[in-house]
Amino acid sequence: MLLKFPASGIEQFSTFLFLSAILHTFFVNKLKKIAAHFPKNSVKYKFAHLMSEVELVFGLWSIFFLIAYFFIQGNSAVSTYLFSLNFTEPLFVFVIICLSATRPILNFSKRLITSISKILPLEASISFYISTLVIGPILGSFITEPAAMTVTALILFENLFQESISAKFKYATMALLFVNVSIGGTLTPYAAPPVLMIASKWQWDLSYMIGHFGYKSLLSIIISTLIYSFIFKNELIKIGKTKFENKKNILKFSNSPSWIIAVHLLFLLLVVLSAHSPIRFFILFGLFLLFVYFTRKDQDSLKFKESFLVCFFLAGLVCLGGMQGWWLKPILSMLGDSALLIGSTVLTSLTDNAALTYLGSWANLSESGKYALVAGAVAGGGLSIIANAPNPAGVAILEESFGEEGISAFSLFKWALLPTSITLICFLFLPNLL
Repeated sequence: MLLKFPASGIEQFSTFLFLSAILHTFFVNKLKKIAAHFPKNSVKYKFAHLMSEVELVFGLWSIFFLIAYFFIQGNSAVSTYLFSLNFTEPLFVFVIICLSATRPILNFSKRLITSISKILPLEASISFYISTLVIGPILGSFITEPAAMTVTALILFENLFQESISAKFKYATMALLFVNVSIGGTLTPYAAPPVLMIASKWQWDLSYMIGHFGYKSLLSIIISTLIYSFIFKNELIKIGKTKFENKKNILKFSNSPSWIIAVHLLFLLLVVLSAHSPIRFFILFGLFLLFVYFTRKDQDSLKFKESFLVCFFLAGLVCLGGMQGWWLKPILSMLGDSALLIGSTVLTSLTDNAALTYLGSWANLSESGKYALVAGAVAGGGLSIIANAPNPAGVAILEESFGEEGISAFSLFKWALLPTSITLICFLFLPNLL
């Protein structure tokens, strides 16, 4: 059947810029190398370095799009378009990263991971690796995926990525983290952005998520983590001889008073419950900042820069992604369930999976088609930096350990294929419980 894609000139232009932004993400490492050839204080260096920041890519291209839109159709059209978009998710991610990347939340998460790792009958470093990459992502179902990504990435950075490990191990761990976080938020209907976008419309409640996605995701996370811990067993054991001498020394950290941890967790819970209301979660954020100020002796500096970069990235993705429905909706509507599962997995690597499920919610899909769309969207969440909303947060934390060359999009994709395939197999062949 021949598909027709009715699109206005501005929609076609936006798609051209959208594809340009995607291509841009694959060349950020080369731009960093180009920047290194110029004097650091020169305009050429600053421009090349700016263009090499992956978190800024979609934001910069969206600004270019809005400027062009203004000259093509005028201020009224631009204003109407911007007001039609929903920027709640980027704003929420900004707040949730600031809250979750604090010393008390990190200490709470480390204590939980430490407790689990001590139970495992394995080498200290291996038990740390498994517990971090299983428990951390699963926390995403309760404290939201952006928070889980931030906490887990910070733990990995502090305890693994600063050690002398191979580039392969770094890419494998980062890819595993991205895939695990993408599916780790599917135990509940409010934590994973691609699920959050459609749960209320499709009436997917807690029991539906656990029976259709949750237990399959949990099994996939455990299998993938065990495989990667076996592949890099020798490196983990080598690190364990120096950093993890015994399980009592796993994850050393400064203590935070229990009452401060409790207050942080309360703020985190209230912000999660207010995820749909920017006014509410920004009021809570203001109160949280006051609390941090009065308890600053037990606090670290808040990660405003990293939070803003991720927010800017997602806002740009929303701005450009809002014009892509003219080609995404027809494609999704014509695919069968199996093709939709694989197709949404592939498309997720090219666009944010929350945007994909949102656009798919307007297509005429069967119940099995809805499942296939979301299953593919969350399974493919680790295939690229832009595939899942929390991924840029992980990049912002871990990219320092990759040196001047930065993070290779191809290497990340290559190491994400195995856990993605395991996830797809679980979603395809395991039965629905409820």
